[in-house]
Amino acid sequence: MASENQNSGSNQLAFGKINYILTAAGAVLVVIGFFLMSGGGSEDPTVFSDGIFSFRRLTLAPIVICGGYALVLYAIMKKPK
Repeated sequence: MASENQNSGSNQLAFGKINYILTAAGAVLVVIGFFLMSGGGSEDPTVFSDGIFSFRRLTLAPIVICGGYALVLYAIMKKPK
């Protein structure tokens, strides 16, 4: 009887299905945030472009990235049922 309890407990995963889904969603948000941050360069290296100071690159992308990291942290901390 004791060996049955030990075997059933060792076959369980550390995370549940929802934890893996939330982790994947957080990773996707981080990647989307880095894509939002990219670009803004000038075609000519001798000409300065103000495109690097856009709202998307300076505000939106870091918020999306931090949200993705927060979602991954939540997914790690959430207890599976």
